[in-house]
Amino acid sequence: MQAVLNTDIYALTDEGLSAGRSTIAVAEAMLMAGIKVLQYREKDKKAGAMLAECIELRRMTRDAGCTFIVNDHVDIAMLVDADGVHVGQEDLPVEDVRRLVGPDKIIGLSTHSPEQCRDAIVRGADYIGVGPIFATRTKKDVCAPVGYEYLEYVVKNHDIPHVAIGGIKLHNVADVVRHGARCCALVSEIVGADDIGAMVHRLRRTMAETR
Repeated sequence: MQAVLNTDIYALTDEGLSAGRSTIAVAEAMLMAGIKVLQYREKDKKAGAMLAECIELRRMTRDAGCTFIVNDHVDIAMLVDADGVHVGQEDLPVEDVRRLVGPDKIIGLSTHSPEQCRDAIVRGADYIGVGPIFATRTKKDVCAPVGYEYLEYVVKNHDIPHVAIGGIKLHNVADVVRHGARCCALVSEIVGADDIGAMVHRLRRTMAETR
C-alpha cells in the first residue's frame, strides 16, 4: 500500500480541459508517456458514461501496469475493480468507504490542514492529497490555497504517503519539489498539452533536476 505514490507524477483526467480530445485518448497518451498513477476525475458526466469510460480505462491501466484511482464514485470503482478511490472532506467518510471496498483497495483523502492530515491518518486513509498549493480552476468547489506551509508540515511530521495538488504547472513544479513534495498531481498542464508525452517528459526532467 505504501508504494501507491512511489512515482513522481499523479495524473488526473478532465475532458473539459483536454483541447477537444476524449478522456480515453488523453489517458492513452499519458500511459504511453509512462504515467504510473492515473485518477479518473470527471465531474460533469452521467454515471453510465463514466462507468463505460472506467471499464476501458481499467483495461488500459492494467495492461500498462498503472495504478487506477476513481474520484468520488465508490460504486464505479468497485464495479470496474479499480485499484482505489479518492474522496474529499465532504464525501463518504474513509471508514465507510473501507467497509465498502475492503482492506486491499487504496483510499485517498483530500486534506487542507494539519488537523485534516492527522484525522486522515486516524481514519485509515492510505494516502492524502495536500493542497491546493496554488489557486486552481480545475475544481468548482475548491477551498482557498494552502501554500507551502501545510506541505512542509506534512513532509516534516508524518510518514503517510502524500501528493501535492492544486495549480501545479511546469513553471512552478520545481518550487513544489524544493518544499518537499516527492509526488505532484497535475491536471490541465498535462491533459491540455499539445504533446502530452513531451509535457510529461519536461515535468519529469524538471522534478528530477530539482531533487
